Amino acid sequence: MGLPSVMVLPLLIVVAAGIYYIYNEVLQFMSKSLVRNKVVVISDAVSGVGTECAQLFHKGGARLILCGTSWDKLESLYDSLTTDADPRETFAPKLVILDFSDMDSMEDVVAEVMECYGYVDVLICNSSMKLKAPVQSVTLELDRNIMDINYFGPSTLAKGTLPTMISRRSGHIVLVNSIQGRLAVPFRSSYAASKHAAQAFFDCLRAEVEEYGIVVSTISHTFINASDPPQVEEPVPKPNALAAFIASQLTHGVRPSVLANEIMQTVNRKRKEVVLAHPIPRVALYLRSLLPPFLFAVLAAGVKDSVLAEQMQ
Repeated sequence: MGLPSVMVLPLLIVVAAGIYYIYNEVLQFMSKSLVRNKVVVISDAVSGVGTECAQLFHKGGARLILCGTSWDKLESLYDSLTTDADPRETFAPKLVILDFSDMDSMEDVVAEVMECYGYVDVLICNSSMKLKAPVQSVTLELDRNIMDINYFGPSTLAKGTLPTMISRRSGHIVLVNSIQGRLAVPFRSSYAASKHAAQAFFDCLRAEVEEYGIVVSTISHTFINASDPPQVEEPVPKPNALAAFIASQLTHGVRPSVLANEIMQTVNRKRKEVVLAHPIPRVALYLRSLLPPFLFAVLAAGVKDSVLAEQMQ
C-alpha cells in the first residue's frame, strides 16, 4: 500500500532536512581536520566575531596567535580556551597586543607575531572601527584614526606576513570587511571610505600573490548585531519610505557565530570572495552597478526627507 499523496511533501521535507543536517555535520568535521596544526592569526580576537573564530579554530587544532588591544581580555579568552582543553588535540594560544590605532608600533607587532612560530598559514584581519556621523562633523583626526584601524592596519599586517608566505609558496589572508566596502550609504562617509580602500587593496593583493600559491579572501557582511557600539555616535535623522527600508536592510545584522562559521568555511574552501548579506543589500549592489542614478536618487531622497522631518519637529 502506497503512501497517501498528502504525506509525500512532508516526508520529502523531513528527508531533505535530514540530508542537510548530515551534510553540515560532515562539513564541520572536515573543517576541523583542515585547520589542524595551521598557524592562524586573528587580529581582533577579543571582539565578538574574533572570540567565536578563536573557539572554532582552537577546537579544530589550529596553532592560534590571538591579538587584541586589551591584555586582560586576551588572558580571559586564553583561559576560556585552555580550561578543560585536551592538550593532545589542541595548542595553547599565543597572545600579542595589537592596536591598529598606534601605527608606530606595527613594526614591533609584526616582528612579535612572526617570532611565535616563524611563519603564518592563515591571517584573519577582522579589526574594525565603526562611525556614523554627518560628513561635516567628522574631524580630520577621526578620519585618520578610522583609516588606520580599517585600512592601514590590516594592509600593514598583511605585508608583514607576506615574505614567509611567498618563500613557502603557501598562505591564506582573509579580510573580514563590510558590505559598505562595496556600497556607500549616507552618514557613514569615513567608515565606507576606509572599507572601500581595504577592499581595493586586498583585491589587488589577490592578483599579485596568486602565482605564489597564496589565497586572498574578502568577506563583505552587513552589520554585526552583537558588536560594540560605534565609538562616535552623532544623532542622525532617520530616512523614511523606501530609503528607510533599504537602510534598515543594509544594517540588518549577522550574528558573530554565523560570521565566524563563514570565515572557517572560507578558509577551508579557499573562497576568494564572499558576500554575507540579505537580499535587499544584494539588490542594492546590483543597482549600484546597473542603475546607479536610481540608487543615488533613493538615498538622496531619504536624506532630504529626514532633514525636512527634523526641521518640522
